[in-house]
Amino acid sequence: MTQDARIQQLETALAAARERRKEAGLSLLGPDAGGDIEAYRAADDVVLMTERALAAARGEAHAVPIAFPVRWSTGAPLPHVLMNDHRTVLLFIVEDVDPDWDGTWVRIVGPTTEAEVAIVEFENCASAKLGMPNDEAFHGHPLTGRGLRAYGAFEVVDSAWLAELAAINAVHPRDRPESWSELTHFILGFHDSTFECVARAFRVETRRGAIADALEEACRRLVG
Repeated sequence: MTQDARIQQLETALAAARERRKEAGLSLLGPDAGGDIEAYRAADDVVLMTERALAAARGEAHAVPIAFPVRWSTGAPLPHVLMNDHRTVLLFIVEDVDPDWDGTWVRIVGPTTEAEVAIVEFENCASAKLGMPNDEAFHGHPLTGRGLRAYGAFEVVDSAWLAELAAINAVHPRDRPESWSELTHFILGFHDSTFECVARAFRVETRRGAIADALEEACRRLVG
């Protein structure tokens, strides 16, 4: 099969997968709603997998999910980023589901609320940002339609941002072009913001306490 034929096949498969997802989604709405949420999620997974395959066939940037050791709170993760010239640390509140929660009340959290806090340190971080889009505008992210979904952790294959950083640094007299192939563009989607960075790797640890206290600890690490 030629590459053009492969791309056409994937385009057809993606259109069909999106139609199945649309039908599964409609079954969850309206006065006669009674659809299967798991069926919708399965249909969505097929769409995302097909999006990635199509983008790869076209040689385009696309988002691939990565195994992340903890899940952040979908409601109020309170992400914070600390950076200096050598280290980058991301902190957020970990998802903590109360087994007695019946959906009739909301837990309000803040910087001093005791919670499980993740401290994520990124190794050899070339650049990082925390900001737009939030979950309501996440579908406006350039990688939506190329394997990206909200509230997940991803790496970007054929990242345009990574390539841009490599091109900027190419004027450095001691630039090593091969070193950029060791870095990865990571994306973590939160409720009110999105974190992205280009780094070699990351490590995660958790601690119980207030995120304000974890920030103090992280600051000491950065200057220590």
